[in-house]
Amino acid sequence: MIRIAPLLIGALALAACSDHKTKPEPTSTRTVSSTTTTGGSTKTTTSTTSTSAAPKSGGSRAGTSSKQAPLPDNTGIASCDEYLASYKSCHLAAGIYARDQIESRYELMRTSLLRQSQDADMRDQLSNRCTSLANQLKEALHGKSCTDVPAPASTR
Repeated sequence: MIRIAPLLIGALALAACSDHKTKPEPTSTRTVSSTTTTGGSTKTTTSTTSTSAAPKSGGSRAGTSSKQAPLPDNTGIASCDEYLASYKSCHLAAGIYARDQIESRYELMRTSLLRQSQDADMRDQLSNRCTSLANQLKEALHGKSCTDVPAPASTR
């Protein structure tokens, strides 16, 4: 059972990402087999290693190039722009992250959505992603308004 666990985890990860369009990356695969004989029994072990080639400079993936095009002010996708506009206040009201983490998490999400909005392959899926994120946030609010921001914790 322990040997199957990594395979099941990998299969679940692949299934979770199966609805995302990705550009194929060139890969190389190396398979190594070894046979061990101990006390009359023979055990064969096979190991397969796959490696992806480094992405080309200037690629559309986040973080692949140190010289990326400047990001726009908004995604141009209504559901994403609305989600970003309410991100800070709604996450504070829902209490999902500590107050001191909201700004950095917002910046990461904003950068991710803005970059994906510039990628023609990702843009098609962005509206659904943002709608899903907004729905998850709404559920986390448990009926509270995004203006119901809790007071900061006392330092006394």
